[in-house]
Amino acid sequence: MRSAKSNCLFLTLIVNGAMFAGLCSAAIAENSQEVIEEVVIVGSRGGPRAASDSSVPVDVFTSAELKHAGKTDMLELLKGAIPSFNINDQPISDAATMIRPANLRGLPSDSTLILVNGKRRHRGSIIAFQGGGVNDGAQGPDISAIPSIALRQIEVLRDGAAAQYGSDAIAGVINFVLDESNEGGSLELFRSEYFAGDGETIQLSGKLGLPLTDQGFLTLSLQYKDADSTSRSQQVSAATTMTAAGNMMIENPAQVWGSPKVKNDLAVFVNSGFDIGEDEKVYLFGNYSKREIEGVFYWRNPHTRGNVYSLDDGATLLVADLDGVGIGVDCPSVNITSDNVLGQVDYAVIADNSTVVGANCFAFNEIAPGGYTPKFGGSVTDTSLSLGTEGIFHNGFLTGISYDVSASVGRNASDFFLNDTFNPSMGPDSPRDFNTGGYVQLEKTLNADAVKSIDLNDWNTLNLAAGYEWREETFEIVAGDPTSYEPGVLADQLFAIGSHGFAGFTDDSAGKFSRRNHAIYLDVEDRMADTLLVGFAIRYEDFTSFGDTFNYKLTVRWKITEGLSLRSSVSTGSRAPTMGQASVSNTQTSVSDGQLTQVLTLPPVNPVSQLLGATELSPEESTSFTFGSVYESGSFFASFDYYFIAVEDRIALSDNRAPTNGERVALTAAGVANVDLIGEVNFFTNDFGTETEGVDLVIAYTMELLAGSSEFKLAYNWNHTTVDKFTDITGAYKVRLLEDGLPNNRATFTFSQVWDKWSTFVRGNYYGEYWAVHVGWDRTATIADRVVTVDAEINYQINEQFSIAMGGQNVFDQESQRLDFDPALGSWGARYYETAPQGINGGLWYLKAQYSF
Repeated sequence: MRSAKSNCLFLTLIVNGAMFAGLCSAAIAENSQEVIEEVVIVGSRGGPRAASDSSVPVDVFTSAELKHAGKTDMLELLKGAIPSFNINDQPISDAATMIRPANLRGLPSDSTLILVNGKRRHRGSIIAFQGGGVNDGAQGPDISAIPSIALRQIEVLRDGAAAQYGSDAIAGVINFVLDESNEGGSLELFRSEYFAGDGETIQLSGKLGLPLTDQGFLTLSLQYKDADSTSRSQQVSAATTMTAAGNMMIENPAQVWGSPKVKNDLAVFVNSGFDIGEDEKVYLFGNYSKREIEGVFYWRNPHTRGNVYSLDDGATLLVADLDGVGIGVDCPSVNITSDNVLGQVDYAVIADNSTVVGANCFAFNEIAPGGYTPKFGGSVTDTSLSLGTEGIFHNGFLTGISYDVSASVGRNASDFFLNDTFNPSMGPDSPRDFNTGGYVQLEKTLNADAVKSIDLNDWNTLNLAAGYEWREETFEIVAGDPTSYEPGVLADQLFAIGSHGFAGFTDDSAGKFSRRNHAIYLDVEDRMADTLLVGFAIRYEDFTSFGDTFNYKLTVRWKITEGLSLRSSVSTGSRAPTMGQASVSNTQTSVSDGQLTQVLTLPPVNPVSQLLGATELSPEESTSFTFGSVYESGSFFASFDYYFIAVEDRIALSDNRAPTNGERVALTAAGVANVDLIGEVNFFTNDFGTETEGVDLVIAYTMELLAGSSEFKLAYNWNHTTVDKFTDITGAYKVRLLEDGLPNNRATFTFSQVWDKWSTFVRGNYYGEYWAVHVGWDRTATIADRVVTVDAEINYQINEQFSIAMGGQNVFDQESQRLDFDPALGSWGARYYETAPQGINGGLWYLKAQYSF
């Protein structure tokens, strides 16, 4: 059911006739004074049109604009360009480190639909189990697999569009439009490094356009990158104390907070088209990418780490009887009475392998005396292929109908490893490095679309569009090596089971989980007059897993004067739970009440989850409303947009909680092994609803200034989310993260200047206050201060072929929010709140060179 507020807005639009908001976008072409009017394909099925003529808000960013950035990751490029787009560094966030989740308009990454050349892009294989609140449990597309050199432009539809494009388009749609060069090319070399002296990145990019006779084109793009890790850490306080007491085996820092190491990051895109007849062509595009990522997990304290070094938070050492309980020589108890158990006489007794006691007793301090910090990472491989044909019928009753028939397949695979750790239940025989398994996301799509334009009279044009879509989505869990999950001989002595930090996927949890869906849609646009455009779209989808959905969208654009237009939309939407969310099992380490604990994620249909309150997942349902205005006069552009998005039955991970004694008994009866080793449990749930409202303001002006061409652009976003209903399954802490975990205010102010051979670019970035949280623990939280950072670049065109540039991001090295909670609560070696939207790494400089041919 819709909320009272959304019903009110809906009725207001129907009764009063609504007004649209949009964005008219302009950019200065690189080394040119010509103003380009971008043509977009998102937002309407009626064919390409200028962004300023769209019935919904659309931003357009050209490839030239994207080049003015010191970052090479596509997520970072979008964050700098779109104020309502947020992304965090994710330094210790489980698999989210490998495919970072992003937020558009404060909604999770899987609420934004990603298109390439107007075709649905498959989602990534990784689920963000530690997504910083908003993204907890999100499974969005792998945007980082898309290199900027392959693009002509990016179109961002800031409006709900499920009725037009299907599930996931609740927050909006981002369409990556590939370049279509049939000649020439370019090579780019990029190098950057943080002011702190780490994180060196080297990237080589290339693009080549080739003709396919005189009827077509083939554009090849390639990007290769290596990026070193960063560290914004200090020594963990407990490690400092132990080192001072004589334990010299602890690394400094014991735990690293920073960006992971990325190596062998290769991305290849191909885009081609070929004319086969009058107004007919075939097209093909696709990609292959692979990158390797290595990050770190939490440091394991050699006194206190539960089920490895101790069972009572460091009061006594956990000592194993290698002959088995009650067999052979009994092992004496070792009370930890100092800051360095290695120097205690009673520890020396059990560690001395030359004695009978030492030969039969074992503690992990013997092989990891300084504790250990597991290194987590793996590889992400992404492939896709789309092919189709489009044209116009010229004969028979189909005359004048444009058609587009296509087939697409996309696959994203993640293979995980966990090194420098143990399967503690295997004792001294445990390996240190583990293959923990992986995820695979496979999607297949068939589309058939048709568009017919009908001139009703001299001033009335009717555009009719209809289509059919078939999709199949498969999520696969690949089992890890048996040593990563099987219990060893010490499991009965309460040593932890599985590769510690991220237990491997078991044979029982492995498998493929699939569903299919069919969809039909109808999209009508009626230009009722030169000044009035009205649109209506409906879409019906039927899923094999949970049934069907029906969504609609109404749009109106009213041109009041030559320069001023008002436009508005109202729509409903849905987001189907992913097969990963419905099927995945996972074990990860989180901080609970200041202590590291093992958290078990189970599918919502698992009897254990249902015992704790879970139910089978159903789709999220949304209602969206926008209104605003766009004004253009000469070189001046301004737009103002208000939006409201109500989402019911939102899908996310439940709050973590420890099973009660009674529930542990029930879990054991249900066949769950080693229940005593489960610290906390969570599951996916449709447990809460939200209302998100916001404002987008964009002002752009181009002029002749300083003997060159100048552009000024201000982009501002205010966004606020209210959780209007929830239960204890979600919990008050997660509600606060959803409402306040991202800045309510974001803005960028950009100045760019072009002369004959020189060009400059300066951008100020404003981040408002937000609720900063460290290690996911509410007792560490604070209201983070407002922050302003500045990016700058200067470019010199040596000749027609060569150009060089130098620049920086955060050139004044503005610090992120420093940790300020009570040290008595604990310390994990960080200096900054890792949820900082501007990142924690500080200032960065870069150099780049380009050769065009």
